[in-house]
Amino acid sequence: MKKIFKYLMPLALAFSTASYGQNVKIFGLVELSGPGVTSGSNFDNGAKLAIKEINAAGGILGKKIDYISLDTQSNPGVAKGLALQAVDSGAYVVMGPVFSGSVMVSMSVTRQAEIPNFTGGEAAGITQQGNPYIFRTSFTQASAMPKIARYIKEKVKAKTVDIIFVNNDFGKGGRDLIIKSLQDNGVKIGADVSTESGQIDFSSAVIKVKQSSADAVFVYTNEEEAARVLRELKKQGYNKPVIGETVLTSQKVIELAGEFADGAIAHVGLTADAPQATVKKFDAAYQKEYKTRTDHNGLKGYTGIYIIKAVTEKIGKFDSKAFAAAMKNVSLSAKTNPGILLDVSFDANGDLDRESYMTKVVGKKQVVTDILPPVNKK
Repeated sequence: MKKIFKYLMPLALAFSTASYGQNVKIFGLVELSGPGVTSGSNFDNGAKLAIKEINAAGGILGKKIDYISLDTQSNPGVAKGLALQAVDSGAYVVMGPVFSGSVMVSMSVTRQAEIPNFTGGEAAGITQQGNPYIFRTSFTQASAMPKIARYIKEKVKAKTVDIIFVNNDFGKGGRDLIIKSLQDNGVKIGADVSTESGQIDFSSAVIKVKQSSADAVFVYTNEEEAARVLRELKKQGYNKPVIGETVLTSQKVIELAGEFADGAIAHVGLTADAPQATVKKFDAAYQKEYKTRTDHNGLKGYTGIYIIKAVTEKIGKFDSKAFAAAMKNVSLSAKTNPGILLDVSFDANGDLDRESYMTKVVGKKQVVTDILPPVNKK
């Protein structure tokens, strides 16, 4: 509680001032420290860049955005406490957390307060609880995993696949869904290896995979752990396809793993390496602002803010309940709203659908190899 209080007290004082009264408040509950720092920082930076652009162009419905990012410390309990602070401070919308375990806890607060909440979390269970105020900035595992399973069957032609996953809400949800999706496609499961968040040594996990007779391995962990897995796989001479979802070919993993990332394959919902002109423009703006490239999380934060802008302008007022209602089954065009980068639609549960990509790391760079159509494309 002392740690939470340290973050909350200055905010309580800040929001007692009248200077915030004329603007619209958006809070970011983001992982700025702890195991989620890479994901949270990129998400936060993407949101800030979008807000800077929007405010420079006159804001939303003539109001500027006040964006306040709060560090969840990658801790679900801290995230819930900060969600309470955001609600008490008059948040119009809450962005984050990115980690599934944290948003699973904190979203009960925004739901009770009837405040829209955008998350970068991918665990399928987030949008399966009937919460009308939760919306994704990324694919749910339930829509991503079938795409990967079809790729593994049709392109990789694997008959048996090993699994290495991280033992948290994110990892367990992904593990369960990739297994189901592979089995639905007639692909068998070999070694099923559980690892821990923050794990350093992956030698035993890789030994189990090497001892298996499977045709490929599916890796589903967070960024730092994914880099360590790739290094250990190469160190032990593993020469079969290494496949993942989103994280495995991300910029941070490539930076950490270096040449050991080469050859890794992953499905990604968003990537700064996408060929579309809107994404290229974003990539240039992000690099100019932060002197570095972002992974998919930066695009999640950026597009999430622009979706808030588009839907608010659609309803013509700042009304959290009306906003949440308008999000149900909405379709938004990138031609009309360039900041969303790609055409996107949401279903009644808050899950999104849009184009996505298959990528491969070549020469320590992520390369888009295929553009996959939206799941529900007619």
